[in-house]
Amino acid sequence: MIGFAPAKINLHLHVTGRRADGYHLLDSLVVFADVGDTVAAAPGEGLSLALDGPFATGLAAATDNLVLRAARRLAEQAGVTPNAALALTKRLPVASGIGGGSADAAAALRVLGRLWRVDTEPSALARLAERLGADVPVCLGRRSALMRGVGEVLVDVPALPQFGLLLVNPGVGVSTAAVFAARPAGVSSACRLPALWSDLADFVAWLGRLRNDLEAPARSLCGAIGEVLEAIQGLPGCRLARMSGSGATCFGVFDDLAAARRGSALLEGRQWWVHAGVTASEPAAPAWRGTALGVG
Repeated sequence: MIGFAPAKINLHLHVTGRRADGYHLLDSLVVFADVGDTVAAAPGEGLSLALDGPFATGLAAATDNLVLRAARRLAEQAGVTPNAALALTKRLPVASGIGGGSADAAAALRVLGRLWRVDTEPSALARLAERLGADVPVCLGRRSALMRGVGEVLVDVPALPQFGLLLVNPGVGVSTAAVFAARPAGVSSACRLPALWSDLADFVAWLGRLRNDLEAPARSLCGAIGEVLEAIQGLPGCRLARMSGSGATCFGVFDDLAAARRGSALLEGRQWWVHAGVTASEPAAPAWRGTALGVG
């Protein structure tokens, strides 16, 4: 059983409040890229996890990463013995603001559900995903959505126009907790979704009126983020450049894949991780959309 764990991109991210337990409330339009990790599962004795891929060394010291945690919690919830040989191919930078660990956990839930033939109620699976992390629910569905609450509320969005997507990471990890701690006091309003976007220019204009509230504090902690954003903004054909999540990965919106690839070629020679692609094809809507997670 093999599952794809695509990179999650926050096209905008507003901090709209904070709960009494300290968790921040967010408003963020999320899309998924056509690059990501893979999680494979095969029959085994007990739980094991093998790591490979260009960014596997960044996880070598993690004895209880989200993939193993997801496996144990799914087995406990389903009442099955947690036997599986898991393999994670890590192609996404670690701690990079594109949901790599959350996507891996979501992929583990999908492949182990098939391997163990688990028939979990959609609402129970949704609650399990939420307990694993704020980004895991949206990564479980792998569909464009507006994330609200602490990540558990997923709102359907109008069809997005096609566009090229350039992802760039400077090779520096950024602590999400440190970025939130550096954020100035105050909150932003939730965005207002239109009925539709007429074309890419309309979509980019809408996005341009929004922002990533974590970008400024992340830049204050990591100067490389500013260098990356300036480099992307200076590329021919770039319509919008912004940071994803809490950083340090940044993205550029281009007219199409060819334009994104031309931009990527101009960044050759830098010691950065760069991917030129498009948004990933979206699977059928999960059964829990519109019910378990309060989807509109």
